[in-house]
Amino acid sequence: MIRSTSQRRAIRRVFEESGRPLSPLEILEAARDEVPRIGIATVYRTVKGLLEDGWLAAVQVPGEAPRYEIAGKPHHHHFHCRSCGAVFDVQGCSPAIKSLSPRGYQTEGHDLVFFGRCPSCKRR
Repeated sequence: MIRSTSQRRAIRRVFEESGRPLSPLEILEAARDEVPRIGIATVYRTVKGLLEDGWLAAVQVPGEAPRYEIAGKPHHHHFHCRSCGAVFDVQGCSPAIKSLSPRGYQTEGHDLVFFGRCPSCKRR
C-alpha cells in the first residue's frame, strides 16, 4: 500500500481521466497540470506501487516499453498509433478468434494489438 500524496493522487486521476493506456512520460506530462514539479522518478515509483496493489495493469505493445492502464477492465484489445505512439483501447472481441488456433490446440488466452494511425494523425 502506498501513501496518499498530492503526486500520487494526481497520477491516479490521470489514469481515471485518460481512458487509455499511458506511458510513464504521458503520465508525467498529464500529472504536471496538477503538480508542476512532479518528477519522472515519482511517476515510476507510483506506477510500481499501483501495479503491486493491483490497481494498474501493464499493457505490452510489441517492440515498445510497457504502457499502463487501470486494472480490472473487461477483456479488450489495443490500437497503437504508429505516428504519435499513443495506445487506445479497442472494445469487444470476436468469439471467432479462438477458431484461429491450429487444429488440436487449446487456446487459453490471447492478446491482439492493431497498428495504424489514430484519427488526429490521419488528418495530418
